[in-house]
Amino acid sequence: MVEEHEEHIENWWFKLKKKYPDLYKWFCIETTEVCCPAGTYGPDCIACHGGSERPCHGNGKCDGDGTRGGDGSCSCNREYTGEFCLECADGYYSILKNDTHSVCAACHDACKTCSGSTDKDCKDCKEGWIKNEDETCVDVDECAVEASPCRDDQYCLNTNGSFICKACDTSCVGCTGEGPGKCKNCSSGYTVEDEKCTDIDECNLAEKVCLRENEDCINTPGSYKCVCSESFEEKDGICVQTEKTGEEVETLGTAPPSAGHEDL
Repeated sequence: MVEEHEEHIENWWFKLKKKYPDLYKWFCIETTEVCCPAGTYGPDCIACHGGSERPCHGNGKCDGDGTRGGDGSCSCNREYTGEFCLECADGYYSILKNDTHSVCAACHDACKTCSGSTDKDCKDCKEGWIKNEDETCVDVDECAVEASPCRDDQYCLNTNGSFICKACDTSCVGCTGEGPGKCKNCSSGYTVEDEKCTDIDECNLAEKVCLRENEDCINTPGSYKCVCSESFEEKDGICVQTEKTGEEVETLGTAPPSAGHEDL
């Protein structure tokens, strides 16, 4: 029964395809009237802006393309603008343009608008760029100003058309660049050595910094810490001998037999 049913469906499908070679057109467009031919839109399947052959002149998408909805307006690719996507957007210039075709290419990074591909072809400079005497858009060095645009614990790094604020080294109080050699002043726990801020090893100073008995000094970047020596632990602010567990006491109390000794 199942095989007969499947065979019946296959025969029906074959006859349907033979009668209607374009099933999509027959079913979706003509029968259910849910779809429209490509390049058309709306209840009456009207041609998209720019024509049904190349909606939006091939430079964008038609709203409702292939459906019974939408308004046929163009959403242009980023290079293009205008009702029919024939104009070049800001940051792009025209390579080719006629009544039916438009090709736009990217301006130089320095240009907001342009007539060609180089920084000398800028009509207007982007923010962060300025025209020099040669009418070329050049980068503005925001870091060259007397008052840095960055916080006190950062340094300014110029980039094309902008800048970046980067954190100073931990050894610095204020800095002019990357690393401990660019500090304006050294952080607490650091001192200038070989023209850079270097960690002070407080544990090797002539005057001891860890004063309690049975206590060791451990140096850390920019500081130090005092910890109880091995086999000691801190209790009530002092370092006391670590108490041995019962097992440890038992082990210590069991002496190995003396070599050559015999009970009489």
